[in-house]
Amino acid sequence: MRRRSSPVGELAIVLHTHMPYVEGFGTWPFGEEWLWEAISGSYLPLLDLLDEGAPLSLSLTPVLCDQLEAAGVGERFEAFVEEVRRHTHAEDIAGLRKSGFDELARELERSWGEYEGVLGRFRERGGDLLSALGRHAQWTSSATHAVLPLLATDAGVRAQVQTGVDSHRARFGDWHGGFWLPECAHAVHLEPLLEEAGVRSTCVELTNRYGLGAREHLRPLLCESGVVLVPIDRVTIARVWSDGGYPAHGSYRDYHHHTVHHHQPWANDGSTYDHELASALAREHAKEFVTATIERLGTANQPAQGGDALPGGGLVVCALDTELLGHWWYEGVAWLRAVVEECEKEGLKLVRLDEATAMAHPAPLGSPEWDASTWGADGDLSTWSGPVVSDMAFATRAAELETLAAGREAGGAVLRELLALQASDWPFMVSRGLAVPYAQERFAGHRVELEKALAGGPDADLSALRNLAAHADPLALLAP
Repeated sequence: MRRRSSPVGELAIVLHTHMPYVEGFGTWPFGEEWLWEAISGSYLPLLDLLDEGAPLSLSLTPVLCDQLEAAGVGERFEAFVEEVRRHTHAEDIAGLRKSGFDELARELERSWGEYEGVLGRFRERGGDLLSALGRHAQWTSSATHAVLPLLATDAGVRAQVQTGVDSHRARFGDWHGGFWLPECAHAVHLEPLLEEAGVRSTCVELTNRYGLGAREHLRPLLCESGVVLVPIDRVTIARVWSDGGYPAHGSYRDYHHHTVHHHQPWANDGSTYDHELASALAREHAKEFVTATIERLGTANQPAQGGDALPGGGLVVCALDTELLGHWWYEGVAWLRAVVEECEKEGLKLVRLDEATAMAHPAPLGSPEWDASTWGADGDLSTWSGPVVSDMAFATRAAELETLAAGREAGGAVLRELLALQASDWPFMVSRGLAVPYAQERFAGHRVELEKALAGGPDADLSALRNLAAHADPLALLAP
C-alpha cells in the first residue's frame, strides 16, 4: 500500500514516569499497591514496546528509581501478584458466579491471566525493572518531584535539581541534559539554575501564554540561558488526556466501577467489558490520533501573518503520564503500540524528543515576562498552592528555610525529610480529592520527622525514608 506523502514535521510522545514515595508507607488501599499496579499495568507492558525499538521519549523520576532500586521490592511485587491478586481474583470470580454473573466472572478469569503473564515477564527480566527501564530513559527530573517555582530559595531548587541529575548519572551513566520539570512547572527565574545543573532542554505548558492551538506550541524556544523550552501541545494531548478524551469511551474498561476486591470487569457504559471490542477501538483511536497530528503539523507549514513556515517543520509534543497508559486507561499501551504502527504506515515521523529536527532550530526567546505556568488546573500554580492546600505550601517553604538556617548541623536526615515534604504529590492529591487522608498523613508525618531530625542534628536516624535520595547527598548543596 502506498503511503501518503510525509508531513513536514515530527511527533514526539513524551512519557513522564513517576510514582510518589510509597515504598514502606502502607499497602492498601493507599501505598505500595500503587507501585505494584503501575508495574503490572504500565511499566512491564510498555517495556515490551520500548524493547522493540519504538522511538518514544521516556523520563524517569529519581523518586521512582529510588523505589525500584530498594531492597526487597521485587520480592514484594511477586508476593503481591502471587498471593494478593491471585486470591482476590478467585474470591471475586466465585462471588460473581454464585450471584449468576458468569460473563463478569469470565472477564476476571481473563484479567487474572494477564497478571500471570506480567509476572512471567518480570521474572524473565531477573526482577531488575530499573535497569530495563533505564536503557530507554533519556530524561531525569527533580529529586522528589517538587514544584520548583514554589520553593523558597535558589539553594532549595539546586538541591532538588542537582540531586535528580546526580542520581540519574549514578544509575544510568550518560545524561544529555533532558530534564522533566515536575508538573511542567516553569518560571523564568529557574532557567539559570537549570543551566547551571547542565539542563539543556525541558518541556513547558504555555497554553495560557499563546492560546490553545497556536502555532507557537509547535516550535522549541531558546532561552538566553541556553536552555531549550519545548512547548507541549494541549490540542493533541486533550485527545487522550481530558474529560472527553479517548479513555472516556463507553467500550473501554471502567477504572472506577469495581468489585469487592477492586477488580474491573465492566466497561464505561456499564456492560460487561469486551476486551476484543476495546482493542479494536484502541486501533481506531490510534488512526484518528495520527490523522489529527498530521493535520496539526499542517498548520506549522502555513505561514503566519507576517511570518514564514516554521524552519524544519513543526514539532508536536504529546506529553503523558506513563501511568495513564495501562493503569488508569487499561487499553492505553495497546493504543500506543497502534500509534507507533500507524505513524509508520502513514509516513508520520515519530521521534525521540532529543533527536527531533526542530530541536536544532529553536526560536530565540529573548527575555520573556510571563507568569509561572504548569499543566495543572488553569495552567498556573493553584493546584499546589491554592486555598485548599495553602497551608502545605507555606509549611514546605518554612521547612526549607529552617533547613537552610541549620546549615551543616542539619544532617542528612533533615534534608531527606525536606525532599520528601517538597513532593508535589501531597498537595496534588488533596486538591484533586484523591486519597486525601493518606496525603495529609504523609505530609504531616514528614513535617514531624523533619523537626525530630533537626533536633537530632547530624547524627539523626536516616532509616525512616529507607531508599529515598540514596544516590545523592544534598547536604553539600544546601549548607553554606
